[in-house]
Amino acid sequence: MYISIRDDMLVQAGFTNLAEGAKQIGVSAVEIELVQDFTVYSLDSTQRVSLQTDDGVASYRKHLDGLGIKACAFLTARDFSMGDLESNTRWVARALEIAEQMDMASIRIDSAMKRERELDFPTRVNLFATGLGGALKRTNGMKVAMGIENHGFQGNNLAFLLNIFRLVRSDRLGSTMDTGNFYWRGYPLSEVYGILQLLSPYTTHTHLKNIRYPEDQREIIREAGWEYGTYVCPLYDGDIDHGRVLQILADAGYTGNICIENESLGKCANLEERQSVLKREVEHLQEKLANLG
Repeated sequence: MYISIRDDMLVQAGFTNLAEGAKQIGVSAVEIELVQDFTVYSLDSTQRVSLQTDDGVASYRKHLDGLGIKACAFLTARDFSMGDLESNTRWVARALEIAEQMDMASIRIDSAMKRERELDFPTRVNLFATGLGGALKRTNGMKVAMGIENHGFQGNNLAFLLNIFRLVRSDRLGSTMDTGNFYWRGYPLSEVYGILQLLSPYTTHTHLKNIRYPEDQREIIREAGWEYGTYVCPLYDGDIDHGRVLQILADAGYTGNICIENESLGKCANLEERQSVLKREVEHLQEKLANLG
């Protein structure tokens, strides 16, 4: 396993040159957000560049090579409850094609949908299975995988994720394991480890975050998102033991990136503190990786 970071964390930490910012905190791998018009951060600035054409993709890959940055994954989102299935499937397939040309191992797919509370469970599962399965068929023969993040209300439902995997039945479809989101969803801490254990064999990518709840809230069922803004914290300060989580991943045979997604940076007093927190998180994960059994 190796450490990476989301590009947006570097932006929030005030780095105008994201590649240099990544190196300053001690990483050389970055998850890059691919938005709906297929643009991305240039990484030597916060300007955006287009990956709509194959020539544009080739130029961007050469650009990142020159910066000494590994693009480990794309962060993508497509709402399968909105619009037509064909256009959604076509967009995901193109994202996979670009990621393959970038030699990425995976792309993250968001599981949140605007209509997730009004559509019934079979409908939601079938929308994802049909759309993602269709994108995989259109990119048959490629190596790049997709990881559905356990994100939001429906994505933090293990039954939702496992039923999609069961229907699609592809080794190119798995999970972007977010280590903090099941805890955010309200599961007791001890159950979170059990859920992550079940999800670990399907993991193709990760997001690492942490929460520090009051002691009397850790082992009870809480309302989804309860006081998240108050208690979200850096990886090294939270209730979730990432040494334990990384061991779960290692035991499942996962060898990919472990991607820092710190949603507590807004609590920092200034940009210097944000940068210091990210650097300390990298050091924390390096220590945890060194101590794996």
